Amino acid sequence: MSPKDEMNGKDVKTVILQAAKKLFALKGFEGTTVRQICDEAGVSLALVSYHFGGKENVFYALFEPLRHYFAKMHYDLADPVADLREFIEKFVDYRYEERYLICILQQELMMKSPRVEKLTYAIFPTWEQLRNILQAGMDQGAVRFPSLEFAVNFTMGTIISSMLDPYLNPMEDKREMTPAEAAQLTVKFVFNGLGIDIKQ
Repeated sequence: MSPKDEMNGKDVKTVILQAAKKLFALKGFEGTTVRQICDEAGVSLALVSYHFGGKENVFYALFEPLRHYFAKMHYDLADPVADLREFIEKFVDYRYEERYLICILQQELMMKSPRVEKLTYAIFPTWEQLRNILQAGMDQGAVRFPSLEFAVNFTMGTIISSMLDPYLNPMEDKREMTPAEAAQLTVKFVFNGLGIDIKQ
């Protein structure tokens, strides 16, 4: 049986990526082996080499959807405050959909791992869009913050960390905040920090 036939027609690459995403988020890149990925995915070792060529390529492939998701968005910057609100809402929503992926991104950025430089291709469109929105807001006087780079980093850091960590924030009622609720609070927090008047 060829590698293509294994898994009985399932999308082998997707199964491998889903398994890798979970393991990289829980164990980190260094703590995850190809064998663990294969065991989690229920595929043979040969399939990772066949489809990706190795663990690093699996890792970078995980970020392709993030790059495409934000690269296809367009903001005309006529109303940068509305654009910023939409950007935050979409990112928070994406963060809820892709918990493991954003967790991996957090880990890599915090550790300043050797993979961050190569990840730039995937995350650059997101940072660049935010930078353009904030620059337009500053130019129009809607964003009152003295440093563009600080504003970009402050905003992105807030958005990336827009989910409560149950270990650091034990919730009495155990009700998880919805993406819409988290987005609303994130918008309020970021707007206040940037000196933007929140329009109801």
